[in-house]
Amino acid sequence: MTDFPADSVLVLLEVTPDGALAKTNAGLLGAATGIGSPVALLVAPADSHATLAQGAAALGAGTVLTADADPGALIVPIVDALAAASELVHPVAVLASHSVEGRDAAARFAARTGAAVSVDAVAVERDDEGIVAHHSVFGGAYTTVSAATFAAPVVTVRQGAVDARAEPVATPAVSALQVQASGRPAAAVESFEPLEAASSRPDLRGAAKVVSGGRGLGSADKFALVDQLADALGAAVGASRAAVDAGYIPQSHQVGQTGVSVSPQLYVALGISGAIQHKAGMQTAKTIVAINKDADAPIFDIADFGVVGDVFTVVPQLIAALEAKSK
Repeated sequence: MTDFPADSVLVLLEVTPDGALAKTNAGLLGAATGIGSPVALLVAPADSHATLAQGAAALGAGTVLTADADPGALIVPIVDALAAASELVHPVAVLASHSVEGRDAAARFAARTGAAVSVDAVAVERDDEGIVAHHSVFGGAYTTVSAATFAAPVVTVRQGAVDARAEPVATPAVSALQVQASGRPAAAVESFEPLEAASSRPDLRGAAKVVSGGRGLGSADKFALVDQLADALGAAVGASRAAVDAGYIPQSHQVGQTGVSVSPQLYVALGISGAIQHKAGMQTAKTIVAINKDADAPIFDIADFGVVGDVFTVVPQLIAALEAKSK
């Protein structure tokens, strides 16, 4: 088995339901590279290990540990693998995505091993005393830090929050991890019916660009303006809770405290007033552009660029300019 560096960071790679590596793994490995030497843990069916390991190497994983998993079992096999990998690697930190599965696995692993947990981090760094996680809290009103005073911390990283990327690795060191099943009770998926939702747009979670619309759009038909700008930018589509409650768009697109938290490179808010609940889910975006006819809308307090005007006048001109530039 590989000898692991003293500054190893164990990274739990996330695998999507269709058996591919989640896009958020790039940010996790980038974050790990900034604080140590990443060691990726891949828990997936054995016949997919080789392909997924190469995909992980392309994202910067020089060392990959693989563990078999029953695709129908939920979380417990992942936690068993995390425990075995931690015993082997002795990492300075364990990183996981702040997704539903990542949060669940991180919490169970921490409870089993007695480790400290830092959740929903928007950045991680290392100082003279150890690993420090940064958090955007209270609706984005404050930025705080957390650090463990004992053992290696378990950190869940907000999807899309980390810009850093690790250098690709041509030939990763891939090792099969010996995992002793804990036998702990686990839920299992006996059957499922996939929901087909084909779209050329990126997924909202982890998207580099997001265009969101609010109640200011006026109707579900007029909300199509958000789709048009998103397509012109190659962006995902989001919405405020008010737009969702008004029936303009399904709840799965809701950005905010009771929806999805995003940290894209670019966030464009159309007709969104900027209630604290919405700002909580997007305030860590790198560049925020707001278009609203109300000059006193709270969204302008956090916007990097603001346009006071009617979205139905401003946005079509913006789309036309983008299309002209792309020709």
